[in-house]
Amino acid sequence: MSELITAELVDLDLSAGTKEAAARSLAERMAARGRVTDLAGFLADVAAREAQMPTGLDGGIGIPHCRSEHVTEPTLAFGRSAAGVDFGAADGPADLIFLIAAPAGGDADHLSILSTLARHLMDEEFTGALRAADDPATAAALIRGEEPRAVTEPEAVPEPQAVTEPATVPGATAAVPEPEAVPEPEAVPEATAAPGADVGPQAAAASAAPFRIVAVTSCPTGIAHTYMAAEALAKAGREAGVELVVETQGSAGFKRLDPAVVAAADGVIFAHDVEVRDKARFAGKPTVDVGVKAGVNRPAELIAEVREKAARGDTCAPAAAGPAAPMDRDGEAGDGFGTRLRKWLMTGVSYMVPFVAAGGLLIALAFAIGGYGINKAPSVAEHFVWGESASWAALLFQIGNVAFGFLVPVLAGFIAYGMADRPGLVPGFVGGSIALTVNAGFLGGLIAGLLAGAVVMAVQRVEVPPALRGIMPVVVIPLLSSAVVGFLMFLVVGKPIAALQKALTDWLSGLSGANAVILGVILGLMMTFDLGGPLNKVAYAFAVGGLANPNDGSLKVMAAVMAAGMVPPLAMALATTVRGRLFTRTERENGKAAWVLGASFITEGAIPFAAADPLRVIPSAMAGGAVTGALSMAFGCTLRAPHGGIFVVPLIGQPLLYLVAVLAGTAVTTALVVLLKGLRKPAAPQAAAEADRAPAESTPVAV
Repeated sequence: MSELITAELVDLDLSAGTKEAAARSLAERMAARGRVTDLAGFLADVAAREAQMPTGLDGGIGIPHCRSEHVTEPTLAFGRSAAGVDFGAADGPADLIFLIAAPAGGDADHLSILSTLARHLMDEEFTGALRAADDPATAAALIRGEEPRAVTEPEAVPEPQAVTEPATVPGATAAVPEPEAVPEPEAVPEATAAPGADVGPQAAAASAAPFRIVAVTSCPTGIAHTYMAAEALAKAGREAGVELVVETQGSAGFKRLDPAVVAAADGVIFAHDVEVRDKARFAGKPTVDVGVKAGVNRPAELIAEVREKAARGDTCAPAAAGPAAPMDRDGEAGDGFGTRLRKWLMTGVSYMVPFVAAGGLLIALAFAIGGYGINKAPSVAEHFVWGESASWAALLFQIGNVAFGFLVPVLAGFIAYGMADRPGLVPGFVGGSIALTVNAGFLGGLIAGLLAGAVVMAVQRVEVPPALRGIMPVVVIPLLSSAVVGFLMFLVVGKPIAALQKALTDWLSGLSGANAVILGVILGLMMTFDLGGPLNKVAYAFAVGGLANPNDGSLKVMAAVMAAGMVPPLAMALATTVRGRLFTRTERENGKAAWVLGASFITEGAIPFAAADPLRVIPSAMAGGAVTGALSMAFGCTLRAPHGGIFVVPLIGQPLLYLVAVLAGTAVTTALVVLLKGLRKPAAPQAAAEADRAPAESTPVAV
């Protein structure tokens, strides 16, 4: 920690009376040593962070901190106040004040050291040594970890060792008979075997598995409170005799908890002031959800609360709000390149889909109101008649067309984001826009996103002087990566990709007969294999990419993809209706919702059924999807809307035949599911009884 704090950054006689004055006094020391380039700007960032949440902690500690573009390198200044300064802690003013300054780009190694300091602040021995320090150099050395902290009772250590392990002393033979009395708890099996026997709480605790808790801590800057809450929870967990593992989502990095650890947990604690990443991992477990300061100030209460919830059987299912953030999705240690590539591409597609839905449906509505010739209407900014439906149709079309224009840049930008986080956004969007300029289309966006992410990752590996670290993410990386990606897209790969895109478009335009049916089968299988997973999204993205340059072939592809995607949930809904005894009560309830989900083209409505019985449901769904895809292509059905299900039937070419294709696939899947489930042997008499009992309970009885 030698670069973070020096004696010149320590003030043992801090005279400031307010937290603003204290921050200014310490910041001036940073500025005098070139660690802060703009004092006023830095103090404004400190104040903005303080406004989000007070930074005072119980125990007389204040930790004002922030990330700022005015900081050249991670820096720590320390002040000790005799009178105390109010930083908003519940137990009163702070006498130990740490001003933590991190660059906007945050060097990971230094930020990990700052996080270590945050953990030390929960150590009373550490804070006591700082209160006793008599000169700035000693205090700076203590904070750097170079000065050994005083241990006031070193001689007390051997005594408990001799008491707790007498049998390990070679010469203590006379003491052996006495420790043999320790195994007396072996009488516990007799007590447990006897009905009504009273087993002591200690024996019961020894025989029971420890209570397991997983926790997540995070704060807006991810520097101090994140790690202090983690340390406080871990310490309280040890004192309470529970197994507690903490995932810190902070500036020093984000490493996901092992899925096996999460699965084995008996309870969950969220101590956070920013959204927990990939929160759905913890669904279905007793959960305590509080701010990060609660994790610092009252960890024992949180542990007790989550144990009480577990005892009552309370569970909390965190909602999965959309796709996981890319840093969540790319965190598996054993992922190979193929797996990571799939996750990067899926990140781009997931962020592109809302633009597809908004733009495509607006265009579809425009066609429904004004006809297919509305795409030739003049700009509504120059000509708009409030009372004419054609003007409103033109308005909808032009808004939708603008939204559709973002498809390729958003795809490229968020592929790069999935690879390199926020620094990848600028070159990704630039590359995607260039793909449109050179007519490289959807394929160009894919390549541009991968190139942008790779270039940013390469730049990030270059060692730079500390003075430049603060401007790397906001100036250097966007500048260099955009220039490199632009050069590659304009002069190297853009034209070949454009030629490939044109060939693909021409092939789709010429699809007819057997070729079209085969493509329909393939797309139907892809849409129904993983029910909203990667293959489903690839097929959907392929269809949507064709809508950017629509022709008869691409419109047929879009129709086949949507029709096949509707089949699995509709078939599960129908199967639970016609043969309810083959399904559990929960599945029958899910079947009611599946009617609406399937009709709306939400393939994920079949996931609960596939998860419970994949070997019967998934093959059946694939068979029905293949039939529907083939029939849709054979009938020549077309679709200009990228989403909507039965609600956009008026925009479908050959709408009656399209419905026939959907119904045929639904019937095939339903028949196969009912047949396969009917052939299986009952897993257990209890399950069969439950399946039989529920319909009887729902049957009205005449009185």
